[in-house]
Amino acid sequence: MIIIADSGGSKIDWRLLLKNGEVKQAHTAGFNPYYQPLGHLQTVIRDSLVPLTAEAVTKIFYYGTGVSSEKNQNLIQSAFAEHYPNAKIEIGWDLLAAARALCGHERGIACILGTGSNSCLYDGEQIIDNVANLGWILADEGSGTNLGKQIIFDYFRGNMPEKLAAQFKARFPWSREEVLEKVYQQEKPGAFLASFAKFIFQHLKEPYCYQLVYKSFDEFYTNNVMKYANYQQTKVHFTGSIAFYFSDVLRQVANDKGITVKNILEGPIAGLTLYHQKDL
Repeated sequence: MIIIADSGGSKIDWRLLLKNGEVKQAHTAGFNPYYQPLGHLQTVIRDSLVPLTAEAVTKIFYYGTGVSSEKNQNLIQSAFAEHYPNAKIEIGWDLLAAARALCGHERGIACILGTGSNSCLYDGEQIIDNVANLGWILADEGSGTNLGKQIIFDYFRGNMPEKLAAQFKARFPWSREEVLEKVYQQEKPGAFLASFAKFIFQHLKEPYCYQLVYKSFDEFYTNNVMKYANYQQTKVHFTGSIAFYFSDVLRQVANDKGITVKNILEGPIAGLTLYHQKDL
């Protein structure tokens, strides 16, 4: 049996591949070693995963956030080794999960557009180049956070069309001070800003909203995709909620810039399941 985990801070998607071809799945609370104790992951494995793994586990592929340091990788390995001491464990970051899910064993540019954004050049097995990720304050072009930051800016600076601004106020009747508190003093400001993407999507036929999204995606392509060598001859793929729901705009911007977009997936777990069939 093979275990595959796509882990974020809020949830983990699990796939269990059995030798007979059967695929089991589970969805549990997420885990980020920078923000949660190891005991959280240990509890998830013990209570939700172990009951599903009567068959011997030979390999575990864990993809997630907060796994860049060797210390965190060792912590995650120890949590699995407690129950699966004979399994080979491979730990990779979420961008590698996106690349393998989107590109399979082919060369490509893999991108994430969700709450945040990221991209990489992938050779069919590993990431070989990665434009520096500067986070939501400095960059994150094309992300839900970036879209939310822009619409909040335009609303309070009076740049939003009057009719749309009235609808925005009715939906989000917060004062400037309340919004600033949520951004600068409360937890997960990126997620808060990204929550406004739903309003933008629901009003996408409004020229203002369409242009806001178009501009953000244009900046993503310019500052990320177009930094990779031979990007014109390389297929570009996306995963993440923003890429998935705004896919028409994403493809239009790419077409206008002479970029070829192929796969757009809401999440990587299905693609990872296909990718790891070879490991059975």
